[in-house]
Amino acid sequence: MGNRRRGHTHASKTPHLSLDTHSSDHEQAVKHRICMVSDFFYPNMGGVESHIYQLSQCLIEKGHKVVIATHAYGDRRGIRYLTNGLKVYYLPLQVMYNQSTATTCFHSLPLLRCVFVRERITIVHAHSSFSAMAHDALFHAKTMGLNTVFTDHSLFGFADLSSVLTNKLLTVSLCDTNHIVCVSYTSKENTVLRAALDPEIVSVIPNAVDPTDFTPDPGRRDNSKITIVVISRLVYRKGIDLLSGIIPELCGKHPDLCFLIGGEGPKRIVLEEVREKYQLHDRVRLLGALDHKDVRDVLVQGHVFLNTSLTEAFCMAIVEGASCGLHVVSTRVGGIPEVLPDELVTLCEPSVQSLCDGLETVIARIRTGNVASPATIHRKVRTLYTWRNVAERTEKVYNRVCREPVLPLSARLHRLRSHCGAVAGSIFSFVAVITFLFLLFLQWLRPDHLIDVAVDSSGPHSRWGQHVSKKTSKTPNPAVT
Repeated sequence: MGNRRRGHTHASKTPHLSLDTHSSDHEQAVKHRICMVSDFFYPNMGGVESHIYQLSQCLIEKGHKVVIATHAYGDRRGIRYLTNGLKVYYLPLQVMYNQSTATTCFHSLPLLRCVFVRERITIVHAHSSFSAMAHDALFHAKTMGLNTVFTDHSLFGFADLSSVLTNKLLTVSLCDTNHIVCVSYTSKENTVLRAALDPEIVSVIPNAVDPTDFTPDPGRRDNSKITIVVISRLVYRKGIDLLSGIIPELCGKHPDLCFLIGGEGPKRIVLEEVREKYQLHDRVRLLGALDHKDVRDVLVQGHVFLNTSLTEAFCMAIVEGASCGLHVVSTRVGGIPEVLPDELVTLCEPSVQSLCDGLETVIARIRTGNVASPATIHRKVRTLYTWRNVAERTEKVYNRVCREPVLPLSARLHRLRSHCGAVAGSIFSFVAVITFLFLLFLQWLRPDHLIDVAVDSSGPHSRWGQHVSKKTSKTPNPAVT
């Protein structure tokens, strides 16, 4: 099934999205006021953070108003402005674990309500199952009568305790959410099963890569050796234990083989032990954490990009590697088989032996010159995934969502009890009632009309563009003077 879909995730083939293709000119002209919510945003680095930023920029380019709500990162708190007037609220919420905030469903309501009312938000778009703040925002937005969208970026299992608890929380969060977006068909199947959803309200919209940020540069390669590049968080689910088995086996067979590894995490010590044990200090370089702007400079030094993930909904790293002209070798897990066409990726089972066999096949082709040039690979990749296409398809989801009603409290309580089971449904029905009463108290304490409306920094009434144009017009032209 994965092979049948491979390389076609970028095409608009999702049936329920095509319903909006023939929408009227009036609907296409509607401009939304969107709040993206997640625990994961800059200065933290990762795929979710990049997705939120790039999608927001493209939506602003299309004339929509976009603001982002996340938790404070160290001294970065309050309101910050990014490129094109993208406003970010860094809220003073306590981080519990792995950059995810603690949640009680109540302490975040006053803050999020203030953001939603100040910015006159019409659609709340939450990101990532791992984000407690995203689940809180969905719950509060529905209590306030706002339309909601959720994007799931991850795959989960069904057997271990953490997956069971997370899946139950996801069921509660999504049972009355207007629309869900997944980044691959495998991710869609996983989310539908985990949260017991109607597949008709789940769309597949992949991640993307800005091809201008990841261009090949063959002159940066050292062709006297073959370099394998790995850029990943050094954690268990990224398959670092597999990598620790691959390195000594291949380095023993190929004296001219080197590894360039970027990323940080608890599994770094495993790679350091392998390097020390086999005396590979001159052939295995550990670069540590990389800024996003430095990733391309590392990729272009390699011949092969290796991904050893044990689970992945959509692997942006392999698209970035291919865009830089590298030959990709990856594990065949999750949504990875859908991402690149067969001629651009070698898929292997998640085992040391299978990955070594795949790498040796690619190494042999490189030695004989039987490989596509970096420029050829880049030309194929740059048309597959673009953020403007992602924004266009997300806009169709917003147009559909804004026409749907938000369930009143009585209907929400019925949905929770019927959809989430007797015990969890009753517990969260009680939480929904308490949240509703708390909202009424906050509205009495500080009515909506007393909350100052924020000046738009993006959208059709943006003051950002006006300010920039005035500032530009006041700048004297050196050629004239």
